[in-house]
Amino acid sequence: MAKKTVASLQTSSKRLTKAIKMIKSPKSGAYTFVESVMSPEMVNDWIAKK
Repeated sequence: MAKKTVASLQTSSKRLTKAIKMIKSPKSGAYTFVESVMSPEMVNDWIAKK
């Protein structure tokens, strides 16, 4: 399960997006969140990989 954030961050001339991915731990079964700031073109690739 992953969700893409709606808000995008604007810095100087580059447009960046903050993506948040929810990952289930194989050991405990608990969910953790991994955040990353990247260009909007890279978001789908980042969410798709495990």
